Amino acid sequence: MDPEHASVREPRASRASHREIADELRSRIGSGALRPGQRMPTQAELAEEFGVERGAVRQALDILHAERLLTGVSKGSPARVAEDAWPGWSAAPPQPTVVGLGPRVAAAFAAPQVRIDALCLTSVSLTLAVGEQLRLIHAGELKPAKIDVRVLLPSRRIELAFPTPVDPANTGDGGLLHKRWLAVRNAQGLVLRQNLLALRTTHGIEVRLAFRALPFTPPVKLYLLNEAEALFAYYTLGRHEQREFGGEPLQSYDADGTRSMLFAFGPGAGTRDAGARDAAFVAESRRWFDALWETISSDLELT
Repeated sequence: MDPEHASVREPRASRASHREIADELRSRIGSGALRPGQRMPTQAELAEEFGVERGAVRQALDILHAERLLTGVSKGSPARVAEDAWPGWSAAPPQPTVVGLGPRVAAAFAAPQVRIDALCLTSVSLTLAVGEQLRLIHAGELKPAKIDVRVLLPSRRIELAFPTPVDPANTGDGGLLHKRWLAVRNAQGLVLRQNLLALRTTHGIEVRLAFRALPFTPPVKLYLLNEAEALFAYYTLGRHEQREFGGEPLQSYDADGTRSMLFAFGPGAGTRDAGARDAAFVAESRRWFDALWETISSDLELT
């Protein structure tokens, strides 16, 4: 089979709905696994992969066509990823961070000078989104001249609002949750730093990366891309259970940041009024981020 037309994942064991198929294909487009202009697998190949009838595949493709992510859906040959996929993403419904952040970071890296500011609980989502662009740089498909990244994360010295034990009496659990969060925060930050700074040596790209610590637990996450877009999501808390090795289950209130619904503000809103609103939101978000960076935040050490 021609690799250009091949699916990028192994066949699924269970049947998927047309919306689940659309979500998966949208994620592949966002991550760069399916690139602008690339031919999609045939409907027969997708039906086999997802274990569904072709009708479900057609419905999924119609959804992506309506979102302007695919072209040529109604023709006899396989559809193609739109050359300008994601230009109007800010007018589309919000997406989970794990789906929506990738394509916007990809668009940011298409510019010769990349600037990303992020405020979050950990840098897991950002590290994942940037990772695909680093792969493209190493493959010779991208070469920005400059990359400037600033990240605001909670300080290790504060008592986090979340994750926190369901039972406030379990003070020991709180210490364990804090250690887990800190380990993730540091590990993801170190990966991001190592991978980005390595580009100085391997590709001669000017890279600046800085972390600072916040004296509070952020209830939201914010990504600012190339001073043109603001991506915003709420950390919505839920009850989680984790079983410790040889111990009792650990009950906590926490948020799954990768699934937080990401709202986009920036180009492509579609109307003059919406464009003005988005521009104002982006400008105010940048002012807010800069104020935190320059005032109450402090040096952050990733160890």
